Amino acid sequence: MHQISATSAPDDAADRDERPVWPAMRRGFRGRCPRCGQGALFVGYLKVADHCPICRLDLHHQRADDGPAYLTILIVGHLMAPLLLFSFTRFRPDPLVLATVFAVGTVALSLYLLPRLKGMIVGLQWARRMHGFGSEM
Repeated sequence: MHQISATSAPDDAADRDERPVWPAMRRGFRGRCPRCGQGALFVGYLKVADHCPICRLDLHHQRADDGPAYLTILIVGHLMAPLLLFSFTRFRPDPLVLATVFAVGTVALSLYLLPRLKGMIVGLQWARRMHGFGSEM
């Protein structure tokens, strides 16, 4: 049986530099570069920049795909459904008022969360060296 020594050096230079996950995800949530935290992550509402304007980190590797949309639906649904039930049973508002308030709230919360969750996913991918981010310094 092969044992790995705690003092053995990493085989690859990329394994030596630590990429903490939570700070990278927080930076992504704020719409900033996951490495330096200063450059803008997005060039539009959801379009990720090709590279960071400050540290020149290539960001075109990211593959967020449908993850942010699924997370947004999950979070918004879990927040709004109980609120809707509570509002309906407690206050019994007019159905048109209830539908209007919750439609606007749901859309607003979704539009707020979607780019932030996409930034978090890009930060996670960078920190975990996924989808081509492993070859970066």
